[in-house]
Amino acid sequence: MRPSLRVTACAVVLGCGSTALSCRAAEPADIARMVRDIDAANIERTIRKLASFGTRNTLSSQTDPARGIGAARDWLYAEFQKIARESSGRLKVELQSFEQGVSPRIPKPTRLTNVIAMLRGERYTPEQRIYIVSGHYDSMPSRPTDPNSDAPGANDDASGAAAVLELARVMSEYRFDAPIVFIAVAGEEQGLLGSAYAAEQAKKNGWRVQAMFTNDIIGNTHGGNNIFDDKSVRVFSEGVPTDETPAQAAIRRSVGGENDGPSRQLARYIKEAGDRYVRGIKVQLIYRRDRYSRGGDHIPFLERGFPAVRFTEPNEDYRHQHQDVRNVDGVQYGDLPEFVDFPYVAQVTRINAAALCLLGSAPDSPRNATLSSRLSYDTTLAWAANTEPDLAGYEIVWRPTDSSLWTNARFVGKVTTFTVNGLSKDNYLFGIRALDRSGRKSPVSYPKPGR
Repeated sequence: MRPSLRVTACAVVLGCGSTALSCRAAEPADIARMVRDIDAANIERTIRKLASFGTRNTLSSQTDPARGIGAARDWLYAEFQKIARESSGRLKVELQSFEQGVSPRIPKPTRLTNVIAMLRGERYTPEQRIYIVSGHYDSMPSRPTDPNSDAPGANDDASGAAAVLELARVMSEYRFDAPIVFIAVAGEEQGLLGSAYAAEQAKKNGWRVQAMFTNDIIGNTHGGNNIFDDKSVRVFSEGVPTDETPAQAAIRRSVGGENDGPSRQLARYIKEAGDRYVRGIKVQLIYRRDRYSRGGDHIPFLERGFPAVRFTEPNEDYRHQHQDVRNVDGVQYGDLPEFVDFPYVAQVTRINAAALCLLGSAPDSPRNATLSSRLSYDTTLAWAANTEPDLAGYEIVWRPTDSSLWTNARFVGKVTTFTVNGLSKDNYLFGIRALDRSGRKSPVSYPKPGR
């Protein structure tokens, strides 16, 4: 077992039992080691294995041991269980099954199953924050309701499922304050069905999901536009929350904030983590919810008020998405392993790992952040105190209104209100984040107007 991340007496949450564990604080070297441990060869084996089931269409066989969605489900479940056996009981694996009724892409009631592995958090709080990372393991040929044709789905989305499995393998050897949940979801190609069920269950169970990553189509570096790019990955994030109420919209219009919803702050956080810990690849922030008129498994989480983003390669090749496997005039169609860049998938997985590690061990974002609405040439912020015992204090961040990233930061100590002298809230956007004694930072909280 590798060194763990914190020193704390901890209670296990979310049905995993109770115990006390001794952990030590994470240093940058620990995160760097975790990033290095992501193995492209493991990822390749997973992608090739999932593709070998022929099809993983949601409507394909659930009982054939060698072909179909059921064979893929059982293999993933067994792989997560292998990882769990090495985790000293800290990783718990389950099958989350539900009956999906008839829908446009489900011609008859069908049982769908998500494979879930939860790494428990080591610090209990009454409102425990939770982090989720997902990829979908179903696939489709040219017709989404065709259960028989080959649909190897190597990039869409065995690449994402492989990233999630590798993250579970590496991260389960460490300890984090907050629970981290690894999900291989089903039914994405039939309308985000598995993720919708998972998101609804999270809401019903009172989970305080502070971040959800979906990895979907993260394996191709040769675009159909003839561009080769293995040095960047797109992270899609919405600015205005999907679940925004009319009252919240009215406030946003009066003070700004179109680029400062929780998911947008999460995307900026991922970029900072990637820039710091993963060499050779950069996060390309895309300021929209998903690709133009398209969607992914993060959307059901957004609809329920959870911050969520999507990882996707920078240049897609549509000949290798949702296509029957065939060769036409020398052009190969179909989502085959030969078109996946396995080291690139590992790089994207490393960015996931760095961000999740920081999120899971950093302080919570400050609650109830406000910015004074009083007429003033200065800017005053206030927030509720964090409860972490290793809290070092808070940092005020700001940027010009036309800047996409935070450009300035000032550490202000363990206070719950601070005035930035000489900077007008009319001309800048402000935020607040928490820091612990190891220098790990929370995502930024964007303030609401206050008194």
